[in-house]
Amino acid sequence: MTTELDLRGEVCPYTFVKTKLKLEEIESGEELIVTFDHAPAVENVPRSLKNEGHKIMGIEQKGDHLWKVRIRKA
Repeated sequence: MTTELDLRGEVCPYTFVKTKLKLEEIESGEELIVTFDHAPAVENVPRSLKNEGHKIMGIEQKGDHLWKVRIRKA
């Protein structure tokens, strides 16, 4: 199952906090796709989640200031 989280308009550290809270709602092995429009979040959130053992499946730039990050929960 894949869950989506739209964090457009959010900035760090809220992007990480809200992503982590959403990951707590899904099962291990499931995927979460997060949409960001805050450039620092595209670097910071995946790095922090990797440190917690989650797997970053991909980062896709969808526009000048829009990214989708696919995360598989550990």
